Amino acid sequence: DKTESIHQLITSGKYYFLARPRRFGKSLLISTIKYLFQGKQELFNELWIADNWNWEERLPVLHFSFSSLGYEDVGLAYGLEAELDDLSVKHQIQLTKKGITRKFKELLQKLAEKKGKVVILIDEYDKPIIDYLGDKVEQALANQAILKNFYATVKDCDPYIRFLLITGVSKFSKVGVFSDLNNLRDISLSRNYGTLCGYTEEELHQYFSAYAEEPPTPAYWQSIKEWYNGYTWDRKNYVYNPFSILNFFAEGDFDNYWFETGTPTFLIDLLKKHFYYDFDGVRIGKSAFNSYDIRSLEEIPLLFQTGYLTIKNRDKNGIYTLGYPNKEVKESMLEHLIGAFSHRGNSRAHPMVMTLYEALIADDLEKVISIINTLFASIPNHLFLPKKEAYFHSVVYVVFQFLGQYIEAEVNTNIGRIDAVLQTDTHIYVLEFKLDKSAEAAIAQIKEKGYADKYLHRGKMVKLLGINFSSESKSVKGWLVENI
Repeated sequence: DKTESIHQLITSGKYYFLARPRRFGKSLLISTIKYLFQGKQELFNELWIADNWNWEERLPVLHFSFSSLGYEDVGLAYGLEAELDDLSVKHQIQLTKKGITRKFKELLQKLAEKKGKVVILIDEYDKPIIDYLGDKVEQALANQAILKNFYATVKDCDPYIRFLLITGVSKFSKVGVFSDLNNLRDISLSRNYGTLCGYTEEELHQYFSAYAEEPPTPAYWQSIKEWYNGYTWDRKNYVYNPFSILNFFAEGDFDNYWFETGTPTFLIDLLKKHFYYDFDGVRIGKSAFNSYDIRSLEEIPLLFQTGYLTIKNRDKNGIYTLGYPNKEVKESMLEHLIGAFSHRGNSRAHPMVMTLYEALIADDLEKVISIINTLFASIPNHLFLPKKEAYFHSVVYVVFQFLGQYIEAEVNTNIGRIDAVLQTDTHIYVLEFKLDKSAEAAIAQIKEKGYADKYLHRGKMVKLLGINFSSESKSVKGWLVENI
């Protein structure tokens, strides 16, 4: 029941913008507000707002859902104009003006005069831009210009408007699209509305306990939390991904439900192009939450806005730390990155990592080396050789980060080297990777830097593993293991 928060939203302001990742309930929020203003009292029985709303007052609602405009076939301008014509017919308004902005203004004015001030609800405002990012950026810019003119109409029609809510995934096009709508309040990071979309811990137990396993143990609830909780936009309230929760209780299995509904190709391509893979724990200033230039997209704002990173901390200097929200997102993102960097495809990434895990559990280091060789074999030479350092680091890093989902793993990287520590029930492996040097040099560095010192006397076999990789052959040229 989100109706108390919705009531606060409606009664404390007029123009709002809310950004949330896909599948977080934005469309349901829009529909709920629409039916409130239309006076559909029967839909709200037993909810908070049932006794806190004037059901006699009914206002006209203009509901735009950009996912259903058909702009992919007919173009955004034609799609918007056709939608305005359909809305005018629905409300029995005769339009005489031509063009999007003139029609929109005429519709608002005549509808307000006929039925009262108008409620405008806009869902997925940014879809005509997001769909064309990457190789079709010129179309994205053209659609941005059309939307800018469309929303400029709102400012001139303030006397006819009761309430406006615009939702979308991203804010990266907000300045370009809404620059004329300067009274629009962005509540994306507001503490007052941090739980407007998504399920809180309390809501999960209150509304979904009937669907839980019997009996639902503390370990069971903790597993659900690790998989699907962790999203926050205000550093105070944490919510579960609603799409994942609904699918989890329907299927009864822990799985990557949200990620599989469609990760933007342009986002993975952007990360691959810049060899950007180590962003869990990145620190940024608040201004980085907004990336305005469609021609030059920034990875961190996009990862945050699309739900792959969330706020972990904010220090006294206003610096934010971002990280993966939960196990579902981390595992899925690493799987995609392995597929992208190694050119093996996403479907082969997870089984390969599990084979690596099994090899470590069995202390089969020859198989570990074989898997590492297999990883690099599929990367075309003409792609690998010009960026050999970046390719080497990216593949090794994301593989061992992924492995950390199943065993305790620490992976550190800086220019020129990568080292990792992996722990099983019986062994601790201290690994040092070298590129075009020697396995002996790798072992020597482990000893010189004392990488293994803190892992001694833990009742497990400690093994030092030095691996030298050849960029020419794209394979392990030598490896050494020493037992401590």
